[in-house]
Amino acid sequence: MGEVTPTPGLTGVSLRAMTPDDVAAVMDLEHALFPLDAWSEGMLRDELAEPTRHYLVAVSGDAVVGYAGLRAVPPEGDVQTMAVSEQVWGRGVGSALLTELLTEAGRRGVTHVFLEVRSDNPRAQRLYGRFGFVQIGVRRGYYNGADALVMRRVAEEGNHE
Repeated sequence: MGEVTPTPGLTGVSLRAMTPDDVAAVMDLEHALFPLDAWSEGMLRDELAEPTRHYLVAVSGDAVVGYAGLRAVPPEGDVQTMAVSEQVWGRGVGSALLTELLTEAGRRGVTHVFLEVRSDNPRAQRLYGRFGFVQIGVRRGYYNGADALVMRRVAEEGNHE
């Protein structure tokens, strides 16, 4: 999925597989959104090289406006990272990214998807809740200045999405 694929419901934004050529733009967005907890470029490049990973970017014109990544080791998977530029908040970009990750998780035989989200990020918590994620724990001090809420989503029997 290297090509840009229009996503229903997203006007002017498309999703495609993240490539090494996207790393600089993704890192710019990562540092803008998570200045105290940003991944390193090396971490992201290592993730892209792993066969158990699936990373996407959301693009608008030539700009990366969002990204997300999945670790899939059936029957479990993890949303490794997910971020959306404030410029496109409320336009369905986060929902589209998460939908694609969960679809890929199902294709790979993942039935239990986990994630961590900052305790001070109610917007993301609401998004994950709409997709059936429920809080199962807390990691105190996981992020710089905030706890991590650990959430899980279990696919319905016969439906791995």
